[in-house]
Amino acid sequence: MKFNLNQQDLQQALNYCQGVIEKRSTLPILSNILLNAEKSKLTITATDLDLIFIHQIDNVEVLEEGKITTTSAIMYDIVRKFSSGKKINCTLTDISKLHLESEKSVFNLNCISASEFPLTDENFNQNEFSIKSKSFLKLLNKCKFSVSNDETRHYLSGIYFHQTEFENKNYLTAVATDSHRMSISKIRLNQKIDFDPIILPKKTIFQLCSLLENYEGDVKISNIKSKIKFELNNSILISKLIDGKFPNYIQVIPKNNQKKLEIDLKLFLDSVDRVASVSLDKKDGVKFNLAKDTLNLSVNNTNSGDGKELLSVQFDNELEISFNSRYLLDVASQLDGSKIELFFNDTGSPVLIKDPGDFDSIFVVMPMKG
Repeated sequence: MKFNLNQQDLQQALNYCQGVIEKRSTLPILSNILLNAEKSKLTITATDLDLIFIHQIDNVEVLEEGKITTTSAIMYDIVRKFSSGKKINCTLTDISKLHLESEKSVFNLNCISASEFPLTDENFNQNEFSIKSKSFLKLLNKCKFSVSNDETRHYLSGIYFHQTEFENKNYLTAVATDSHRMSISKIRLNQKIDFDPIILPKKTIFQLCSLLENYEGDVKISNIKSKIKFELNNSILISKLIDGKFPNYIQVIPKNNQKKLEIDLKLFLDSVDRVASVSLDKKDGVKFNLAKDTLNLSVNNTNSGDGKELLSVQFDNELEISFNSRYLLDVASQLDGSKIELFFNDTGSPVLIKDPGDFDSIFVVMPMKG
């Protein structure tokens, strides 16, 4: 096996692989990536057995076809330290080491045979639909911060995707909750699709986000019973799904929150962020003291002190309520418009947050007790 390619192409591909490969894998082969050079292409595959990432680099000068596996982390560390954009020559030596050369640097990396690399081949051709990459990324970003970290309720540790219909229009709707907060967002589909509801694991979500950041175009999505496949231009991501039943989220959406608070988004974001600075672990609640057209924000921490701020807002009632500042900041930082709308019921009830700049997303945040 012998091929030459551009440093930047290889670095980007290996960077994506880092997000898939487990740092502390018990099987040495799972720390490795599979390199396959053929027909002026290099295909790189990484897996942790739950997630498979396949990336193809075109315009590679393949002098001798072949395949081998080598340690992903070490190869990535070396390649990213080579001069940007220079040519890298890769050769598999007769003693089964991968020889890397760029400018004056020479490395020989240990390898494991490609035949030991776990590959599964499945037919995903049914139920395929396409979605614009930026719309899909937006959907993931609006929901990913609400995904639960609680291992005991595994069905909450992902985003729930399902098809919904509203006023004869079809949507792909995404929901995530950790039972303290919830995000719901949807994107319009051109037509009804054949798609069973799924729960997409957290690791897959973050890997998808990093791929979609740098990609313009359509994403092809197809799923079979326990797996889903995402196809981008040069990358494929195949993921196992979370087996479990997502709770009925509709009944959690507050129905009678009539007290509406409207405020400039940036002002709100900056103020909550500032007063929360007095609490190091951000665990202290931000207290909202609302009266007509005024909002008093305050945080009190027994160890470090207190902070308060007065904002002029649009509000017609009186109310005292406290929230975890992190939850509010997470939501506010994902809004598109210039304002934020919060709908309250009473001190102990969840707040409904809407974005006047995006009618397709809503958020629910539980208040803090005490």
